[in-house]
Amino acid sequence: MTQAEIKLCSLLLQEHFGEIVEKIGVHLIRTGSQPLRVIAHDTGTSLDQVKKALCVLIQHNLVIYQVHKRGVVEYEAQCSRVLRMLRYPRYIYTAKTLYSDTGELIVEELLLNGKMTMSAVVKKVADRLTETMEDGKTMDYSEVSNTFVRLADTHFVQRCPWVPVTENSDPGPPPPAPILIISEKDMYLVPKLSLIGKGKRRRSSDEDAAGEPKAKRPKHGTDNKEPIPDDGIYWQANLDRFHQHFRDQAIVSAVANRMDQIFRSLPVGYNISKQVLDQYLTLLADDPLEFVGKSGDSGGGMYVINLHKALGSLATATLESVVQERFGSRCARIFRLVLQKKHLEQKQVEDFAMIPAKEAKDMLYKMLSENFISLQEIPKTPDHAPSRTFYLYTVNILSAARMLLHRCYKSIANLIERRQFETKENKRLLEKSQRVEAIIASMQATGAEDAQLQEIEEMITAPERQQLETLKRNVNKLDASEIQVDETIFLLESYIESTMKRQ
Repeated sequence: MTQAEIKLCSLLLQEHFGEIVEKIGVHLIRTGSQPLRVIAHDTGTSLDQVKKALCVLIQHNLVIYQVHKRGVVEYEAQCSRVLRMLRYPRYIYTAKTLYSDTGELIVEELLLNGKMTMSAVVKKVADRLTETMEDGKTMDYSEVSNTFVRLADTHFVQRCPWVPVTENSDPGPPPPAPILIISEKDMYLVPKLSLIGKGKRRRSSDEDAAGEPKAKRPKHGTDNKEPIPDDGIYWQANLDRFHQHFRDQAIVSAVANRMDQIFRSLPVGYNISKQVLDQYLTLLADDPLEFVGKSGDSGGGMYVINLHKALGSLATATLESVVQERFGSRCARIFRLVLQKKHLEQKQVEDFAMIPAKEAKDMLYKMLSENFISLQEIPKTPDHAPSRTFYLYTVNILSAARMLLHRCYKSIANLIERRQFETKENKRLLEKSQRVEAIIASMQATGAEDAQLQEIEEMITAPERQQLETLKRNVNKLDASEIQVDETIFLLESYIESTMKRQ
């Protein structure tokens, strides 16, 4: 765990959950698994606050617990899961693209709350969608429920592990921590619920939908509440399934960009003749990038997607792009040359790249100092004398990908800190703008005249309005930059993970 990752985790935890949760989370990231009282002692936090912080972290799958032989429960932070919070906007946007606004809000609610029952998600999403509809229109629970079922069928949401129900009536002491289980066949099994109803609008006035004042409403005791039909069956977003979708889309986009002119001539839809299909498959299989491979010839052969080589090509293209932007086109030429030839001496680099010796030397040393390329020594004699040693330049893609990933974490942390600084510097103006917007919304609800609304709007002066526009533009740029850097992080992490699995 690098310092850049710890700092980024700290910023994300503080931004999402506040200072106390951030303190406990970062402490566990730094120290590893620890029991409750040790956490409280080491952080100087009360037991009650530590318990509440751990509850929040466990609810959002950021901390796991395990019971040791002596009955001691230890808590361990999941740093990789904390870093996934960077990708929340992308998960939500993907759900919107695939399953419209309903899918977007379902995934958003699950990410914001960690774990929820299906009935709670359906009601909350229906209410939120009803709020955005025209007066008189409402969102039916059944429509939201159908979208939830589609998300479960495609594995974008999954059940959480639960405590098994035991028929044993042993009055012995309960275990120090519950043991959660789930079988694979139940992970996407949606309970049969008959959710009947429609979304409700929030009322800003003191009267409810029936027009009855709040003060006169009868108080309902907890005993009168209807039982929750799916009580105990909780759901969460399946982030691995989203990552699989991102990976597939990245590979498809890469192939489309490489063979754009060719694929434009494909007929619309899937009505392709066998002869044309064979031609395109052969073209993909013969491509030097080897995204698609062919094995055997019986029955026309078996075509497979080579995921590792595809991810390697994407990671290499990312490294080339960074070298191009950071050092210029000549350095990028040298970098691609070393990648292609595997090992080259300095003189060979000069000759192949057709770059003067002095410039080639400077460029090689620049990339060497930044760890984009490495130098391998091959001695002719055991004494490693420089005059009798070959010095070969090479590119270790795995090492370069790790270095770039580390820099990406630092970049994201800097972007978040800059966004927080911009917001803090303009805090007073933002609060004033929010108050004015709230007053205008309230007056519009009561049917105020345009002249009155304009008078309220003029509370924010022209320079203040311009300052707000500048702030909004800067924050949007920073947000967009965070998403772009996270896309690079995803490609590099996928390549590194795939490489480590093969070793």
